[in-house]
Amino acid sequence: MITPTQPKRTLMHAEMIERALARMAHQIVEPESAQEGVLLIGIRRGGEALVQRLAAQIAAITGKAPKVGYLNIQLYRDDDVMREIPETEVYDDVTNREVVVVDDVLYTGRTVRSALDAVTDLGRPRAVRLAVLVDRGLRELPIQPDYVGRYVPTSRREHIEVHLSAEPAADDSVSISVVEGDGTP
Repeated sequence: MITPTQPKRTLMHAEMIERALARMAHQIVEPESAQEGVLLIGIRRGGEALVQRLAAQIAAITGKAPKVGYLNIQLYRDDDVMREIPETEVYDDVTNREVVVVDDVLYTGRTVRSALDAVTDLGRPRAVRLAVLVDRGLRELPIQPDYVGRYVPTSRREHIEVHLSAEPAADDSVSISVVEGDGTP
């Protein structure tokens, strides 16, 4: 369990999050390759609400809702973290599709590496992109996001907490706090 040693500081409030999501949605649909329709796949837990919000933004922009799926990456993790997470739900074929993997926070890159393994087990996408609400740096693997809501350089002693619902809500927020220990995930 993470125990903050200082009070949380809000980095993004609901309005800022909504603006960031609108910008990200425009960036996702802008390339010509995305005009055929992208498949948004949220990483279970952190990416679930975010993928729904991005899909709604894209539908508002294009008039057509993108296909959405969810990944359970537990089997692909390289650490001992085991949580009870709902199963993968990707009902569309990823082969020759542009896939956007969605998560709330990008940190070491290990979660995304696991997600890439899970996506390629589903088929061979034409391209895989990465969308994150917060990029906090401190990568351990050479993974970079294509679409970012906000860059927040952090130390390993800091923790980013995202509160995001599937529909826009007044209490949506991103906060940061300093934690005890070295902050390793």
